[in-house]
Amino acid sequence: MTRLLHQVFPFTHCAMVLTTIIEVTAMPRYEYRNLSPQPEAEECFLHWIEQLDSQFSNPDAGHRTSVVRQALQEIYGGYGSANQTSLASRSVEYQLDPRNVTLEPEYYGDVDRAKYAQRKPLIWFWMMYDRSPLGLNHWLGFRMRAMLARHVFKHCGKNVKIFHGVEVSFGYNLTVEDNCTIHKYVLLDDRGELVIHEGSSVSDYANVYSHAHDLNDGMIITNHKTELGPRARITYHATVLSGVRVAEHGLVGAVGVASKDVPPYHIVGGIPARTIKVKTVAPEKAGGQAE
Repeated sequence: MTRLLHQVFPFTHCAMVLTTIIEVTAMPRYEYRNLSPQPEAEECFLHWIEQLDSQFSNPDAGHRTSVVRQALQEIYGGYGSANQTSLASRSVEYQLDPRNVTLEPEYYGDVDRAKYAQRKPLIWFWMMYDRSPLGLNHWLGFRMRAMLARHVFKHCGKNVKIFHGVEVSFGYNLTVEDNCTIHKYVLLDDRGELVIHEGSSVSDYANVYSHAHDLNDGMIITNHKTELGPRARITYHATVLSGVRVAEHGLVGAVGVASKDVPPYHIVGGIPARTIKVKTVAPEKAGGQAE
């Protein structure tokens, strides 16, 4: 290989070209490592999740509220176990009860109050769990959030990984299929309907919307169905606007704003996002440029 390069390229460029060829042909593919806590901790974690899962299987809002209040009191240092004298301490104790909290989606005029009432205690537990020291433990967090998602979402598939800080709107209009990954601090707005198809990934700080505001009157809302995938990627700080379909293997580049459908295998970027290139694994019919 080196002798051939010397014949084709000047000597001063030979090393550089050889290095480039090696980098392109030998790029490694890294798989996730399989990690676990200590056996006694793993047993405790799994038993706790199973216990909560069993309790949350009862859809009654009052029952779920009681379970959440007790769990949060334990997580946040035993509030409620002793007489709290200061107003600050009492306020913290009250705050752990979902009945004393209002969340933004409750104010929306199109909320299904019955469906949201069932989910609100679990959404509040999810948010407060993530803001506790427990929320930074990935092994425990993946399993805890997947359990909660099965009770909160319209559907949550198998092998779904959800990192800390992810927020949803209603929950009951959200479908996440198998083998999806939702990274930290993502907003999944399912005010209309949001479907994340199999094998898709949403990166840190991305926003995916399913509702839009009227340009002249912000109180006029239109809900749409937004779809990602299968095997789509929404990368860092990107935004998918309401009603957009990011098709199979579509990718929205960092900070891009997808205001129109993304064709299969297309990589889009910019504001508004336009096709930059088409993936090399795309079939011929996926070629061409997006508008």
